[in-house]
Formats: sequence, structure tokens, C-alpha cells
Amino acid sequence: MKPYILEQTNWKQVKNEKYDVAILPWGATEPHNYHLPYGTDSLETAKIAEEAAEKAWKKGAKIMVLPTIPLGVQNPGQIDLPFCLHTKPSTQTLIFQDIVEALYKQKIRKLVLLNGHGGNDFKPMVREIQPQFPEMLISLVEWFKIYDLSEYFEEDGDHAGEMETSVIMHYYPHLVLPLEEAGDGNSKSSKLKGVLNKTAWIPRQWNKVSSDTGVGNPQKATAEKGKKYLEDVTSSIADFLVEMAECNFEDLYK
Repeated sequence: MKPYILEQTNWKQVKNEKYDVAILPWGATEPHNYHLPYGTDSLETAKIAEEAAEKAWKKGAKIMVLPTIPLGVQNPGQIDLPFCLHTKPSTQTLIFQDIVEALYKQKIRKLVLLNGHGGNDFKPMVREIQPQFPEMLISLVEWFKIYDLSEYFEEDGDHAGEMETSVIMHYYPHLVLPLEEAGDGNSKSSKLKGVLNKTAWIPRQWNKVSSDTGVGNPQKATAEKGKKYLEDVTSSIADFLVEMAECNFEDLYK
């Protein structure tokens, strides 16, 4: 039993502890090439939250990891794939508002939203909810954006490529098929120059972009690369959790 993981702990532990920060992992449910599980985004984000909370707990911060939300926003062409679960941003906002309201009533005043899915755009949601709870501090962490991935991995890619495969190899090796069974993760780029140079953005038609649902070659992935990367990621998040626990959110600026 870990006292900082809500699904594992119990009322006897919780009633006698004053928690500083809640952390809400939020992922998605979607295909990840042929070799990774549908729950990749949720599984890895839950584990990252757990490791970061453990590190912060050891430094004296009282953290509670909430159950992971596995419902993400999907691209056109993904939605049609079997068991790819698409959740509208408006639905996500309603779910998040209910969770924030519950925590607020329970006098939990600091919340970290840990996003693990690139299709989730949570800044507008936080901006919408925050004014309704002015005495609560809500922050957003997107763990896959903390570090330059080229410092850890050789191949580019943002979906079931070298990075995500390495992460799941480290955390859940029993859920990864042999890499010879994986697709190559080749993906097509837009023909529009304005999209390529980031003047504009258009949602990717996933079924036209990738034949195996992956974007990025997973063949150079290793558990060792995942471990090294995750050590840095979870340490950075843990340091922020400690800061959140200790800060006076009415005095955040200098």
C-alpha cells in the first residue's frame, strides 16, 4: 500500500493525513502501432505520476495521485478505428470541473493536471475552470514536453515511436510485442507549405497519415533509454510537486 496513491490507500490513512497537492493523470485510449497497448498514454502517465509523487513524498510533500482518466481527444481517422475512444473537449471540461469541485469542497487547494496525450489541449480548460475556484491553484504539466527528446532518443516521432516504446519497455515490458512485429511508423506530411512551416495547423487525418497508426520508428527503442529519460522527467515533476506543496499561491510572483 502506497499512501500517495488513492486507489491503493484507505480511509484510515487518509483521515489522519493532511495532503498538500493532488495530481490527476490524464491519458487516452487509442491504437499505438502494432506493438504497444491501447492504454499506452494512460499507463505511462499513471506510472510517471506515481514515481514523481514517491520522490516528492520522500522530501516531505504530501501528495495524492488520483485515478487516471483514460479518455482523450482524437484526430479524424483515429476515431473510426475499433475501440479508439474519443472524448470531446467539452466532455473533458465537465469531468474536470466535477473533480475540481469535489477537491475544493474537501479543502484540497492545489491540483496538478498531468497530461500524457498530445491530442489533449488542456490550457483552455484550466483557464475556464480556474476562475470558478479562485482559492484553488491549478497547474498543468505535460511530461512529454519537459525535455528535448533528441537528448535521449535517436528517432523523431510523436506516437508509438522510439520514446513511447522505450517508456513502455521500461514500465511494462510484458505489454510490448517484439519489435519485429511493429510497423515502421512511417508517416506522411502535409502538402501545404503553411502547415509545414507552422503558419497554420490542421488536424491530421490519421488513416491517411499512417498505415500502422504509429508516427515514428520504434526500432531503436530500449528499456534503458526509457529508464534514463524517465528518471529526469519524474525528478523534474517531483521538484515541482514539492514547490507546489510549499508555495503560498497568493504570493507566486516576484
